[in-house]
Amino acid sequence: MTESAPKPLIALGVTGGIAAYKAAELCSTLVKAGFGVQVVMTENACRFVGELTFRTLSQRPVIMDLWTLPDWRPGHVALAAEAALLVVAPCTANFIGKYAGGIADDALSTLAISTRRPVLLAPAMNPEMWSHPAVRENVATLQRRGVHFVGPAVGHVACGADGAGRMSEPGLIFSAISELIGA
Repeated sequence: MTESAPKPLIALGVTGGIAAYKAAELCSTLVKAGFGVQVVMTENACRFVGELTFRTLSQRPVIMDLWTLPDWRPGHVALAAEAALLVVAPCTANFIGKYAGGIADDALSTLAISTRRPVLLAPAMNPEMWSHPAVRENVATLQRRGVHFVGPAVGHVACGADGAGRMSEPGLIFSAISELIGA
């Protein structure tokens, strides 16, 4: 019986939105499928889901800032070179704007700017935010640069509004990841 090659490492960025709880399910699904998962959380993401959740699910330390590094290597640069794909789920309007504008002021945005591998964003925000011209322009800019998107889905969002803005379900994001990396 031959063993299959290990699946690649996925960098999973988690930003500060209520849909962050779905990122835990995505992380678990990726690990169960044999992927290595390195979670990078923004400060606001930690307000919704704890670091311990992702550390337990990924079986790796979670990167939450640029200053606490597990070894001598600059974490964002090393991870950008090591990961086969960067996935940001949920992806807030704030992150989309920072990424489109080249702003790198935390671990996740610095990782994104350093990444030369495929990037997949799973937007999650209020429908009014998703339809705002600034967000639409930032999405178009990122798409022109080759960034991939999954969603947002149309439905009821946590604030009570209905429309496009709901984060795609983890299973759909997993399918998009598998398609992008050919796994």
